[in-house]
Amino acid sequence: MKIYADNAATTKMSKTAIQAMLPYMEEIFGNPSSLYSIGQTAAEAVFKARESIAECLGCMPAEIYFTSGGSESDNQAIRSAAEFGAKKNKKHIISTAFEHHAVLHTLKKLQKEGFEVTLLDVNENGIVNPEQVEQAIRPDTCLVTVMYANNEIGTIQPIAKIGEICRAKKVTFHTDAVQAVGHIPVNVKNDNVDMLSISAHKFHGPKGVGVLYVRKGIYLSNLIEGGSQERGKRGGTENVPGIVAAAAALKEAVSDLPESSQKLVPLRDKLIDGLLAIPHSVLNGDKEQRLPGNVNICFEGIEGESLLLLLDAKGISASSGSACTSGSLDPSHVLLAIGRPHEIAHGSLRLSLSDENTEEEIDYIIQEVKNVVNYLRNMSPVWRDLQEGKKNYVIQ
Repeated sequence: MKIYADNAATTKMSKTAIQAMLPYMEEIFGNPSSLYSIGQTAAEAVFKARESIAECLGCMPAEIYFTSGGSESDNQAIRSAAEFGAKKNKKHIISTAFEHHAVLHTLKKLQKEGFEVTLLDVNENGIVNPEQVEQAIRPDTCLVTVMYANNEIGTIQPIAKIGEICRAKKVTFHTDAVQAVGHIPVNVKNDNVDMLSISAHKFHGPKGVGVLYVRKGIYLSNLIEGGSQERGKRGGTENVPGIVAAAAALKEAVSDLPESSQKLVPLRDKLIDGLLAIPHSVLNGDKEQRLPGNVNICFEGIEGESLLLLLDAKGISASSGSACTSGSLDPSHVLLAIGRPHEIAHGSLRLSLSDENTEEEIDYIIQEVKNVVNYLRNMSPVWRDLQEGKKNYVIQ
């Protein structure tokens, strides 16, 4: 049996998205900046895609900018707010300790450029406290950036409340919504968001296409210089097939949200309960306030890399954290941020489901994870020391 359970890393393109993009790879391949008909037809497709995505997010088409993905969108949003803040002598930024590295690494670079960054702690359940955000805001704060849903543990943040606080304090608010959009309802107006980043390949669209929402009146600087594309804010010929496919995928995902959640949440909860039946295991992140398809669990006494390799041999594709850091031997910064010790964080497993997963697959995953965990523990001297009482269990 082959089971794909790493949809937080990337999703399979939907047939709807593939069919939408094909004409713009074959017949309508013109450059949207060209004046002849084949180019103008492509330009019209980009315009309609912008309208469609704006409708899905609850904003105006003029507030939508196309990028190469979530990382570029994060970079442009954060650097824009920083540049605007610096002009007003405001060089303080607030974020959290468990953001995606596209955010954290950008902030680290800004620190070297003279900005001060406050990274807020999150509680054990992986939820940011809005009061902490409010208390951290200073007269020189130019930006608050808090992710909508965590990419590893799937916890959904109180974005509307944080946005309300930022709006009242007149501080720009950005959210990395790469894991959220297409999986839970998101409306930028209701959520009081000034800038929002998304990536098409997280909701069954193509890789290499992202979106940055920028509220009208919010300053946006150029990350990529070049031509006049994207109203002069992002140089480079538009990825017409990708943009069209992204819009089609998002429209389909948003339309299917109620039905999708109704299917995924029971599967997710069954998987969580089945894996927590393994002794000395713990769920990472709040059980209720999390994405419909996200499961992240630590098992004491094992290494995550070994677990993944053995599960792959059983036909199960999973991960131990963010796909962007899968080559790293360091424990997940997200798990460390919620208080997991290093030795526990090393034994993590992330399973992220889609509509294509079945109950039969969930049963298979539960059984094989149990088998693999037992196999690895039986080989582990650390586990032997725990069983013999030479060391104390961390997870009871």
